Amino acid sequence: MKSVQPSSKVAAKWIVFLILLMLPSLAWGQKNKGGGGGGGGGSHASAPSHASAPSHASAPSHTTAGGGAHTTGGGAKTTTGGGAKTTTSGGAKTTTAGGAKTTTAGGAKTTTAGGAKTTTAGGAKTTTAGGAKTTTAGGAKTTTAGGAKTTTAGGAKRPQAGGAKTTAAGGAKTGAAGGAKTNAAAGKAGAAGGAKGASKTVTTANGHTKTVNSAGKTTSVATKSGNKANFTSSGKVGTVHTKSGATINHGANGSRRVVSTRANGSKVVSTGRGRGYTQHNFTRGGRSFSSRTYYRGGHAYARAYGRGYWHGGYYNHYYAGAYWGGGYYGWAYGGWGPGIGWGWGWGGAPWYGYYGYYFNPYPVYAAPAFWITDYLIAANLQAAYSAAAVANANANAEAAAAAPADGGGGAQSAVVLTPEVKQAIADEVKAEIAAERDAAAAQSSSAAAAAPAADAPQSASATPPEVLPDALQPNNRTFIVADALNPQLPDGTECSLTQGDVLTRIDDTADANNNVKVMVSGSQKGDCGSGSQVAVSVDDLQEMHNHFREQIDDGLAELAKNQGKKGMPAAPAGSAVSKPNPDGQATPDPNAAADLQKLDQEADQADKDVQVAQNDGVSN
Repeated sequence: MKSVQPSSKVAAKWIVFLILLMLPSLAWGQKNKGGGGGGGGGSHASAPSHASAPSHASAPSHTTAGGGAHTTGGGAKTTTGGGAKTTTSGGAKTTTAGGAKTTTAGGAKTTTAGGAKTTTAGGAKTTTAGGAKTTTAGGAKTTTAGGAKTTTAGGAKRPQAGGAKTTAAGGAKTGAAGGAKTNAAAGKAGAAGGAKGASKTVTTANGHTKTVNSAGKTTSVATKSGNKANFTSSGKVGTVHTKSGATINHGANGSRRVVSTRANGSKVVSTGRGRGYTQHNFTRGGRSFSSRTYYRGGHAYARAYGRGYWHGGYYNHYYAGAYWGGGYYGWAYGGWGPGIGWGWGWGGAPWYGYYGYYFNPYPVYAAPAFWITDYLIAANLQAAYSAAAVANANANAEAAAAAPADGGGGAQSAVVLTPEVKQAIADEVKAEIAAERDAAAAQSSSAAAAAPAADAPQSASATPPEVLPDALQPNNRTFIVADALNPQLPDGTECSLTQGDVLTRIDDTADANNNVKVMVSGSQKGDCGSGSQVAVSVDDLQEMHNHFREQIDDGLAELAKNQGKKGMPAAPAGSAVSKPNPDGQATPDPNAAADLQKLDQEADQADKDVQVAQNDGVSN
């Protein structure tokens, strides 16, 4: 027993000795497991390492490696684990992993990976990759790539590339490329620089060129001989620009308007075969005028217009050809008590049946303004129907093109020219009657006074004062289309406006091209849809206004013939007599008929040339 006891004591001592040796290792393992150093996250170290040079107390440095390394020195902290490396210094943090690098400093974050760089700061995010840069901030997104820049903000998108600019916001589109500008509304944004949605140009087998939009529609054609044409959304020819500089507008009903401006400023305007006018400028009493000789149905008559200067050019201002007695204007402006019925005698007229879907006359007339409203609407529709019938007959078109089997929509119950639109026209009629009454009174007063000295002739180099056109006066909002026009749509095609359509001006100022936006208030079949918004030139609106005033004067003359007859109240005694207005007088142009015939022949040749190019196949 005594021999065994010393051995037990020796064994116990070795056990205690081994336990004492193991305690530091266990303590170090627990410490390393808890700190982890941002790397191994609990993985064990096979060979602990100590720093060879301790740092000063103010800036201690400690390095640990074991599944992950953790280094802190000089205020900087670096952690490496699982192939990732994170360095924190001066409040900035940089992480590098898998070839990607992310730096966060001062609230900003930058990530670089695979050649792409993304920076996020203050709610804004910028990504640069493959030469493209995208920045997103405050709901706006800007991308720059290959010289093109696209910004999207608040639902608006603006791409810019190769000098082209397209903006779409709230359904509007504006494009400018190569010096050209197009305004339209209610459309989609187009693409520039060959991007998706851009049009393309193709060459036909015989050398003509066609432009086709992204939907595959031909929007324009340029003939080999130099004529150019734009097409409507239905595929018909809309506007033609001839090689000699004339402009042809085709209405949806087959009507045609041709305008040729000569080098001396004179004009020839055909509004249908055998119809139109010639215009020449002249001065009288030191004032500028335009003389127009209208030619219709083999008869010519002349009227004078004043010339106003505005935005670098001249426009025509209507002068009444005659003035009525003051009592007559008061009667025409006032009311007719309970109202009267009136038989126009239109029942069997082809034009009336054709436009039965569009126009219904008032059943009762409470005042002359309503009577004149129906008179001038009917006059426009009769002229449009006549021009279309002549054009279609000369083109050997089918009779249905001028007068469809359904009477032009007469079977429809809806009247497109609404009572609200007709009321707006009647209000304009009353306003113009009042304005003419005041002008007549002013002329009478000046005639009674001593004759004023003639205006001094204007120097050729002097710039005349600008005068706002009547078409942009605040109270002039409603316009009746006088001749065929073809405004452009967002997809590059055109729509038609025909004589008798009604427009409401919704812009107060013109754009850089002197165009204003209008809404189509009354639309005939095949024309720009009612409610659509299109851009029309101020000159065209002014011509509509001049024609409107001319037709009001024609209506006042017809009213004078019928007053006191067929139930119409009589005007004040002696007032229904007119006398010429000197400002509205002009000498007829003896060459008007020949000039119009020549212009029609030129337009015929251009239209045929365009038709050949339109039907020409595309070359491979």
